[in-house]
Amino acid sequence: MTETTTKTPGLRASLPEFRWAGVERRAYKDEASAPYKGVTRQTLASDPRLAGELRYFEVEPSGYTTLERHEHMHAVMILTGAGSVLVGDEVFAVKPNDLVNIASWTWHQFRAGPDGKLGFLCLVDAERDRPRLPTREDLDVLRAAPAIARFLDGAPS
Repeated sequence: MTETTTKTPGLRASLPEFRWAGVERRAYKDEASAPYKGVTRQTLASDPRLAGELRYFEVEPSGYTTLERHEHMHAVMILTGAGSVLVGDEVFAVKPNDLVNIASWTWHQFRAGPDGKLGFLCLVDAERDRPRLPTREDLDVLRAAPAIARFLDGAPS
């Protein structure tokens, strides 16, 4: 019996401006599914044998990812730019080479600074649950912390 496998390229050559040969630059999400601003994604590696995906996200200046939480974890490496990230009940400034770990069921959101794009690699399970968006009550709890309220309002960290 012959096993069927997906042929993964031996090399995805880098191109200028954080692009890779043979990789489509796509919208972050369906715009109607969740609020976000100025985000694109590229799936760099997705192979059933890995049980994970490596993706590159780019957030335009003053843009942001969706505020969400879910069962699966993330490991995120900042590659370019600067900004801030909400992880649970803390807000962190981020810069290139910072590693952000997002545990299961932890609220999180990335925001680019006003002066440039924020680009990061994200390692995530290939099969994952759907994100959950905050309810009005969740937002009230998050906003009770002044630093989180400023972050959610887009104020510089």
